[in-house]
Amino acid sequence: MVGVAPPDVQNDAVVDDVLVDDVVLVDDVVLVDDVVLVDDVVVEVVQLDPDLPLPDYARAGDAGADIRASADVTIAPGGGRALVPTGLAIAIPEGYAGFVQPRSGLALRHGVTLLNAPGLIDAGYRDELMVLLVNTDPVEPYEVHRGDRIAQLVIKAVAQARFVKVDELPPSERGLGGFGHSGR
Repeated sequence: MVGVAPPDVQNDAVVDDVLVDDVVLVDDVVLVDDVVLVDDVVVEVVQLDPDLPLPDYARAGDAGADIRASADVTIAPGGGRALVPTGLAIAIPEGYAGFVQPRSGLALRHGVTLLNAPGLIDAGYRDELMVLLVNTDPVEPYEVHRGDRIAQLVIKAVAQARFVKVDELPPSERGLGGFGHSGR
């Protein structure tokens, strides 16, 4: 890779108070057993429904944390929509955003997905998280039960761009090709 310093391999290191083997440093990124370790991002959560768990990851290394419904909702078939409460209000740190993603199992087995995927949560938002679900099944209504996992929340670092007016854009390989121009 261009611009990447050669790895600095260390035999042992202490990461989060745990002794680990085979630590590799590449441009200040820590790799332990080929897993990238990054600084923890702390997201403060108010549990509006204290009986439901905080967002959680199904497995170590997962990008999306499961979020659950805090109410029973029936979503009509054929495009029925429902704004489903989660019982959570969160404070995402500045420089980060939350992206609410569909759960693949709901889409595959029931035709239920997010209408505005991904749903964007800005760092300054403080109200209850709501998930806009849609039922694409043409016949069967879908029952959301309180406590069901309905979506995944991904927290990512984001940049705030500075937009600059120009008279002409620089050329690119793609050029003016729009929808469908990259082939089948």
